[in-house]
Amino acid sequence: MKFGWTANRQARHKRRMVQGLALAGMLFAAPISAGGISGVDVRDDHVVVRFDDRVEGASAFLLDSPRRLALDIPGAQMGRFAFSPGKGSVAAVRQGQLTDGTARVVLDLSGPAALGNPQMAADGKSLSFSLQGVSDSRFRTEVGRGRTRFDAPADMAARPQRRIHSITVPIPAAARGVALPPVEGSHDGARPLVVIDAGHGGHDPGAINRENGKREKDVTLAIAQAIRDQLVKSGRVRVALTRDDDKFLVLQERYGIARKMGADLFISIHADAAENTEAHGATVYTLSETASDREAARLAARENKADIINGVNLGGQSGDVSSILIDLTQRESMNISANFARLLQREAAPYVPFRSAYHRFASLMVLKAPDTPSILFETGYISNADDSAFLSSREGQQKIARGVARAIDVHFARKLAMRGGAAGG
Repeated sequence: MKFGWTANRQARHKRRMVQGLALAGMLFAAPISAGGISGVDVRDDHVVVRFDDRVEGASAFLLDSPRRLALDIPGAQMGRFAFSPGKGSVAAVRQGQLTDGTARVVLDLSGPAALGNPQMAADGKSLSFSLQGVSDSRFRTEVGRGRTRFDAPADMAARPQRRIHSITVPIPAAARGVALPPVEGSHDGARPLVVIDAGHGGHDPGAINRENGKREKDVTLAIAQAIRDQLVKSGRVRVALTRDDDKFLVLQERYGIARKMGADLFISIHADAAENTEAHGATVYTLSETASDREAARLAARENKADIINGVNLGGQSGDVSSILIDLTQRESMNISANFARLLQREAAPYVPFRSAYHRFASLMVLKAPDTPSILFETGYISNADDSAFLSSREGQQKIARGVARAIDVHFARKLAMRGGAAGG
């Protein structure tokens, strides 16, 4: 039987084609809420970032070496725009796609500057702020403050459905920057404060053992918590953790917390990795303007790029560790840090296996607080089977904690004795 192509069948076919094309368009269209970046205007140190559709908010934070301001904008996509540098604080503007739904804009600063008056337009299609020139010391303080939020106007929020019953609760003001962690241990505010930093976290797993899947971020958190518990038990010092759960902090936020809290000692806990799975043992790193050897340079390059894991590198940095050299002038902090590194090896050696060359110098970003003695403690190689088992075990974590606590006790006992001697003289 032969079927004719009737007018009705032709109309039905046409409708199906139109419906199919519409469905395909819905499936492949970009999210409605994604606003493309249409321009960055800089006039007399007043900056306006424009979008072709609304965005849901933004956050900004300052970075050093080199000086720059990073803007993370959820609900935004990279766009095309031209920027002409003027005579203000902004030397260049770059952009990248941090995640599928978040764009990052980086402003290279021509000098030290502080961010002020962060505002978002009522329609969500632009945000603005000012850049005020400041001194180098003020800039370092601003870097330590962490993120500044651009809160979306209230009328951009989704409206809830009407309900018959409702309650009203007061809403506190939005917090600015990273919340400071609680201080535990001694309640005597005169006691020294030790800030323990568990390296990596959140979307940044750090080094991973290829055989057993152990992740650096989990090991460092467990060790940091064990050290905290040991110090709290002794009652001789106060202690705080930069993170007590699986969250991500940029490197500036980590040492920024220690500086903001007025820490007397900052210890960043890590677990190293190497292509040579036979490499093992703990290492202590302190800050130097030049790395002491190639391995230190490799570590510095790996750790300093932790901010951009799960994103794109917009810093334009080369792999050379010299690109992140730190202009640290407070030699006293560096000397105290180096002395504590030697003390840590001496006191912890009965509990923790160290490498023969246990003390190294590196230009590590997380150690750059100029007024806080700081070390980075590579507790072992997670890429080594024996070290990985030691670092992952409760027994190993307790041994590391006892060794670190002993070194901290001796360190501050020495300082107290020196002050007493000076007062007596």
